[in-house]
Amino acid sequence: MPAISPKKPYRVGRSRTGLGLFATKPIKKGTKIVRYFGPLLDSRKKKDDAIENKYLFELNNRWTIDGSVRKNIARYINHACKPNAESDVNPRKRKVVIRAIKNIEPGEEINYDYGTDYFKAYLKPIGCKCDACEKKRKKQRAEARAERLRLKARAERKALKKAEKEAAKAEKKLAKHKLNGKAKHANGKPMNGHGGKAVADTVTGAKSGIFARARGKPAQESRASA
Repeated sequence: MPAISPKKPYRVGRSRTGLGLFATKPIKKGTKIVRYFGPLLDSRKKKDDAIENKYLFELNNRWTIDGSVRKNIARYINHACKPNAESDVNPRKRKVVIRAIKNIEPGEEINYDYGTDYFKAYLKPIGCKCDACEKKRKKQRAEARAERLRLKARAERKALKKAEKEAAKAEKKLAKHKLNGKAKHANGKPMNGHGGKAVADTVTGAKSGIFARARGKPAQESRASA
């Protein structure tokens, strides 16, 4: 890492995307933080126009700053969709300065918006990892989890309702089966077995002459003869 004067309000440190520039002192809104510098490339020259890297800062259609040199501390500033700084470009002077657009607290990472072209070319294919995009993805993941849980609970309720309905149907069918069995039993056999036997004995007695003797002789004569 490049040496930075302790008088400077920033340091290079580890970030989510690798290295980043962090405030070491409070930086007020509107403060010029650091200059973005490097060799000037002329697009009219084939040799300059052929140079490609992630640190090229285009000033206009002709001039571009090659910020890949290690002394360019501003090269460590990462992109953010909701930044706390911005690039103040002066094409006439061929100069770029990074300036705070919010109050930046010590320990906070300094960042600015790299622009649409850079975002599409380098960040969109791999996914932007700035705080705003991370929070957005986290929110989306939480919403997706909540939706999965909602659908799971809905499916469980539906399955439970179906099971209860089938159980009630089975219970109703069983009750109907038992009722039909009792009705069949009642139609096929006497409800009281003893009552049936009494009727049979009455009929048998009549045939054996017991009641005939009672009708043929008075009860007293029968006792005297005995």
